[in-house]
Amino acid sequence: MDNSIVVGIHQPNFMPWLGYFYKIAQSDIFIFLDDVQFIKTGSNYTNRVAINIQGESSNITIPIKRGSGTQNINETEILNEKWKKKLIGSIQANYAKTPYFKEHKDYIFELINYKTDNLADYNIHFITSLSKELELNTSFEKSSKFNLSSSSTERLIELIQLVDGTVYLSGAGGDNYQEQNLYQQNNIALTYNNMPEFAYTQPKSEKFIKGLSIIDALFNVGIEDLKYFFSTKKGTV
Repeated sequence: MDNSIVVGIHQPNFMPWLGYFYKIAQSDIFIFLDDVQFIKTGSNYTNRVAINIQGESSNITIPIKRGSGTQNINETEILNEKWKKKLIGSIQANYAKTPYFKEHKDYIFELINYKTDNLADYNIHFITSLSKELELNTSFEKSSKFNLSSSSTERLIELIQLVDGTVYLSGAGGDNYQEQNLYQQNNIALTYNNMPEFAYTQPKSEKFIKGLSIIDALFNVGIEDLKYFFSTKKGTV
């Protein structure tokens, strides 16, 4: 479909993994789903990410202010700045000997030290800034801009229509919950973000650790290899 407009939609995650940026690279328009509820229990990648610590996948968490009721991601505030120093220390201790650490550390530390109390703004700044460095020619929007009251699949369809999208790029596991017939009824093609394997050598790890923050790939393989990977895979979903 030469005239297709591929739309990716995802919550603004904290220093996301490589597959998140692969989804951005495959999208013409990427919408940050920032006005949905912040999940206070279980897996929540909006304030948690894994990095390689001593050859193991270990989580780093942004402390947030927790209100008594529900709150959306774009209403969630960061508790303090202390975690930034701890994160930078962990990165220095575990990535200092990687091939591209010296080349990229100042840029990544600058992104980590970005000052804002708003969790969504913090994450979006990291993602859009690094996407620019990776030369991903994707337009970004926030779902909060559209002030929608719909939910679930209807909400996604409405967002896609508002940006004139023709293809929805869902997460790899999306077929477990997507109401596919609704996309068909609204003339939206449904496809899935299945990133090809991208393994590389990681410090102190006997086998490749999947799902780590993109900074793991950046420090180990460098930005040029990542640019090449994204550019050669564009339009393959």
